[in-house]
Amino acid sequence: MSTLRIEQPHDDARLEDWRHVHNVIVPAAAMSLDDARERARRYRLEVAYLGDVLVGCTTVRPPTDDTATATVIARVLAEHRGRGFGEELYSRGLQEARGLGAEVIETVVLAANDDGLRFALKHGFVEVERYVLPGESAEWIDLRLA
Repeated sequence: MSTLRIEQPHDDARLEDWRHVHNVIVPAAAMSLDDARERARRYRLEVAYLGDVLVGCTTVRPPTDDTATATVIARVLAEHRGRGFGEELYSRGLQEARGLGAEVIETVVLAANDDGLRFALKHGFVEVERYVLPGESAEWIDLRLA
């Protein structure tokens, strides 16, 4: 049985927690609270706590009308890694994506995030593309579940 408490960020306090985890793990794409609010309108977000301690978050980008591809992203703060929390968050995200009709699952990892890349590869993802967004310097990796 899980020890995590997982919530959807329906208020600014929880959304601020989601944003904090996102920005710590993906500093190259740091976002404001307004950015996070906009993201919450388009995607399925969750925040994970161990008791009252913030542990991580997830993002599920649902499939669009023209594709059956969803993106699942699980993030765990460094001090909480290696305890199975990423596995739990990823499994929840995967279940959510499949429940939304996804036939193909992708994820995206900041290339500098060695732990995130290792986690994705361990869970059956294969690299599809590396790229740098226009006007930026951070390299991203798109991966697809094999």
